[in-house]
Amino acid sequence: MDKNNSKISILETNVLFLIIALILVTLGAWVQYREIYTGLLITEYLIILLPIILFLKIKGLSLKSTLNLNRITFKQAVTIIFIVIFSYPIAVFLNFIGITILSKFTEVVPSSVPIPTTYKEYITSFFIIALTPGICEEIMFRGLVLNSYEKLGRIKALIYSSLLFGLFHFNLQNLLGPIFLGLIFGIIRNKTNSLFSSIIAHTANNTIALTIGYIAAGMEESMNVSVNSVELPEASTWVFIGANLVFVSLLAGIVVYKLIKSLSIDDGREILEINNFVKEEFILRGLYKRKRMNILEKLPILIVIFIYIFYNYKFLTL
Repeated sequence: MDKNNSKISILETNVLFLIIALILVTLGAWVQYREIYTGLLITEYLIILLPIILFLKIKGLSLKSTLNLNRITFKQAVTIIFIVIFSYPIAVFLNFIGITILSKFTEVVPSSVPIPTTYKEYITSFFIIALTPGICEEIMFRGLVLNSYEKLGRIKALIYSSLLFGLFHFNLQNLLGPIFLGLIFGIIRNKTNSLFSSIIAHTANNTIALTIGYIAAGMEESMNVSVNSVELPEASTWVFIGANLVFVSLLAGIVVYKLIKSLSIDDGREILEINNFVKEEFILRGLYKRKRMNILEKLPILIVIFIYIFYNYKFLTL
């Protein structure tokens, strides 16, 4: 672990996460309600990114070193995009499970993210909905959160950062998918030792979702289907869709596993990176002797969970 990262305490990270989450569900929700594109830009750059950059600067830490802003190869970038392509149906399947369960108790509502209907809107949406979160949210989760949590070991850091990433969406319909994708983004970042990798992955995932919505919107009139409404199919159709998603997800999972396994440093440093990983795990466990967060460190996260439950109360009312 970089010595800069050891200067970021878990408590500091969790408190900052709480502050950003509070601003997100208040000011962020308000500005997005007034105008979605401008609201998203304000949310991502001013509410999420700016506090993190200021925090790191106040701590006197190097952004490049702390956030692992290391170069990656073209081959790595291409491999990452394919990993995301095959991870996408798995995330869809996981969200399908969540929506299926929620539909038993409450009405499922469509996403509030605008779907582009023209080429100009698509390009605008790419920069605001795909690229911007890919930069800002990765700096937060695979940059700050993942690094500071590595005091608990890299495996726990991956799991905790992914869970926080899922909670940060504050959408019960969109929880399991982001948690899974958070794990994939974190693994990619660790395998390449570069935040640029997870930024590419996050942006690619959002672009896939955006493109599917754009194509569906273009087919809306001819198919007489509204992409802005959610009508759940009959039980038999629901089972058929679920069975197909299971099959596709299993195949995609095998491909994702093989692609991740093939993702390497690509310049002869693979063995060195593995040795460093083992060494870092040994140092982290020996130096910090930590297995879990203490109650003070957990408190900000528990507050965020309470806010999450309150924010999604309509889904939790039986």
